[in-house]
Amino acid sequence: MSNAMPLPLYAIGLGSNRRHVRFGNPRAVLLAALAALESDDIEAVDASPIIASDPLGPSRRRYANAVALVASPLSPPEMLERLQAIEASFGRRTGQRWSARTLDLDILLWSGGTWSDGALTIPHPAIEQRAFVLGPLRAIVPEWPHPLHGRSVRQLAARLSRPKPVDRDASAH
Repeated sequence: MSNAMPLPLYAIGLGSNRRHVRFGNPRAVLLAALAALESDDIEAVDASPIIASDPLGPSRRRYANAVALVASPLSPPEMLERLQAIEASFGRRTGQRWSARTLDLDILLWSGGTWSDGALTIPHPAIEQRAFVLGPLRAIVPEWPHPLHGRSVRQLAARLSRPKPVDRDASAH
């Protein structure tokens, strides 16, 4: 069995900004979700520290965010189905985009590269604009290359935090 292929890796984004009746505050929700991810066909490899971030969109509640690195033979659609089942078990209701939610799970990256169908796009389309994703991702897989242009997670995070020319001009006045 020494020539067995390694299992595909997935980087899974976790977010919460609502208390859960059983698990408690958003940080505790993420810890419970990390445990819920592990199963016969999903093996936890690593997890980032949990960070706090400001919400996107209309929600006013701060988020707890983290990234889990898991190994699994599941295909991307099977992984998405599993993540949606975990979200549902935590009481996630579908509906308003960017509303407060008990648990949000997203496939960010997959060692198979890219995937696109009507329900799922990998890499996650907004990964490059989201510091609350890139920070935790950089903590566990800094050199993972973005499959479309090859920049590492570390490079993407640096590009996002680097001052833009407009920022420099504004400070000069």
